[in-house]
Amino acid sequence: MVDAMVLHHFAKSDRLDVLGVSVSTMSTTHIVAREVDKYSSEYPSLRSITDLEWLRILPQDTDEELIAFGQWVDVLGAGDHNLGEASVFTAAEIQRLIAITDDRDATKVGRKRGLEVHGTVWLLTRLHRLGKMTLVEICGHVDALRHSGMRLPCTGRDLVRWARERGLL
Repeated sequence: MVDAMVLHHFAKSDRLDVLGVSVSTMSTTHIVAREVDKYSSEYPSLRSITDLEWLRILPQDTDEELIAFGQWVDVLGAGDHNLGEASVFTAAEIQRLIAITDDRDATKVGRKRGLEVHGTVWLLTRLHRLGKMTLVEICGHVDALRHSGMRLPCTGRDLVRWARERGLL
């Protein structure tokens, strides 16, 4: 279950194909899809995030989801930026999914409330461990994402050391 920051930077760096080839399916929410599509003019090869066949967009329209969304909004805040994360955390909680976000504050809150939350580097190293990407590829993706403006905890050059120190490789 990915948030807008992840999708936005993969799109901005023209690397969404990497996710599409590496995962059988990935999920996000309508709120995140709308948030990402606001910036579609910045994406080299994508008109709308909804065009991606491998990306499942969850409606979040049940009573249980709406109540949980309201609770996550209360915890994370109601700013535009936080609505996407609140919707991702709602889906992760109700559907027992892993939330992927690189927002450190939201990650701390989600984990404190019992969610499994990880970032982009975790996702890339997991894809490597599953045999979907080589180390050279994930290092290149980290650098491309950083070049797009994404704040990640390491460079591509430092990725292997950084990830090994944290048990990701």
